[in-house]
Amino acid sequence: MAKARVSPTTALINKLRKDLADNASIARGVALTPVTRNKLNAEIEKGAHQLDSLLAELDPIKRPTELFDPGNPRTIGFFIALALTAQPRQPLATMTPVYGSGVYALYYTGPFAEYAALAGSETPIYVGQAAPGNEHARTPREQGKRLAARLHEHKKTIERAVSTLSINHFEARALVVQTGWETVAEDYLIRLFRPIWNKETKIIQGFGKHGDDPQRRKNKVSSWDVLHHGRAAAGHGVNPNQKSLSQLSNELAHHFLQYPCYRSVQDVLDGFLRALRQI
Repeated sequence: MAKARVSPTTALINKLRKDLADNASIARGVALTPVTRNKLNAEIEKGAHQLDSLLAELDPIKRPTELFDPGNPRTIGFFIALALTAQPRQPLATMTPVYGSGVYALYYTGPFAEYAALAGSETPIYVGQAAPGNEHARTPREQGKRLAARLHEHKKTIERAVSTLSINHFEARALVVQTGWETVAEDYLIRLFRPIWNKETKIIQGFGKHGDDPQRRKNKVSSWDVLHHGRAAAGHGVNPNQKSLSQLSNELAHHFLQYPCYRSVQDVLDGFLRALRQI
């Protein structure tokens, strides 16, 4: 008697079941170190994500990419970032001090060759946050002059790098934010703009550091100080460079190709709208 033909779908289901059973059996019989356990966990999570993506493809009814939750911290970070973009840009050299903590963005408009792709665009060169001194502060006055102090600190850092930068080529946006929401807003801004001076972008690091004694420094000279040598505390001549100028130049060129700058406010708004689309 001829065997009944197994359909391709049934064959695929049987193979998936067998593979899962075999892998589970192997995993239970292996002595895992913390490193191998983490590696296995990562691979299983990756496989689960791929299976979930396959289920979404097979389902004739489309799924939204995520549920829009107004109370989600990421959503609130999104709208804070949008509100920052609505603020007018002001010259960093002459910004008026105001009370409050929150988030800010620095923009470059000058002739430094390595930043030609960025200069004059709506992509900030750096974004940051200034947390209030009092975590229970509820008014700008209670928060203190935290944003103003942080921007003034950045102004002084840039002014020391006179051989490569001019403070007159920098503008800033700042937004006073309710206490506790600075971090989620900063995280969203970094993910959206990938600013080249933020350490998270991993190209030009060190701008945001507060400085220290060069005689006690153990770490390498920062990438920012390699490009814009102006801070005595950077320890030039004491420590080896973190990256060479040619390496930084190559990394910047690759970055701007991979993440083109936003040329206008409308481009930024379009980026926000794309982020809101569920499908």
